[in-house]
Amino acid sequence: MSGGRTVRAARAPVVALVAAWSLALLLAPASGSAKIAVFTDGRILKVEDAYLDGDRIVLELAEGGRLVVAAIRIDRVVADEVEDHPRPVAPVACPAGWADEPLPDWVPFRASIHAAARAANVHPWLLAALVQAESAFDPRAVSRAGATGLTQLMPAAAADHGIEDVFDPDENLRGGAGHLRLMLDRFATLPLALAAYNAGAATVERYEGVPPYRETRDYVWRILAAFCPGTDDAPHPTTQDLGSGG
Repeated sequence: MSGGRTVRAARAPVVALVAAWSLALLLAPASGSAKIAVFTDGRILKVEDAYLDGDRIVLELAEGGRLVVAAIRIDRVVADEVEDHPRPVAPVACPAGWADEPLPDWVPFRASIHAAARAANVHPWLLAALVQAESAFDPRAVSRAGATGLTQLMPAAAADHGIEDVFDPDENLRGGAGHLRLMLDRFATLPLALAAYNAGAATVERYEGVPPYRETRDYVWRILAAFCPGTDDAPHPTTQDLGSGG
């Protein structure tokens, strides 16, 4: 099938999305585990906890005490659980750019996801997989550190993209798709862009690859498994298998 995925390849992510839907929240880190706070200026700080308090984020320091900073100064907060022997995350051939491939009828907010993906030049299946991993399609989802809505926008990203109501699905999707596009433009591969979305751009640059944090690696694998059929247990699909895509 020219101009898009084959029927077999296009149907495969549906199964993966269904299978992973219930895992999105189960794999989320516990609030009591140590964390890494990634600042928008590139600094990285190990903390015992991080939580939103109004328009500020409170960072509980490992050595005691706390640091209170404006929420827009924090890019991301990720659980500080490092894999001892992380398996490499290779680049994948799934085109991340826009392709006019409608989502299945069962996908929540499919029309809004499709519109936001098109505006940001992001594949709608990719954005749907990201939303699934971030919020399990819950527009009211809020993390302890203040990531909000369908795409779990942090206050800094919401401000950067001019999002006024993070609980509005259309606005949140616009911000999340725009932020994902920034990461795709900044980094060379889709796995790196996804890792940066989850753990912050500075963390990816620090490790010169997908960081060894279990949360981030689970997140990247989960999205790739949904968006790129066969990522986990078979050779990566080729552009010929998937169609032109973008």
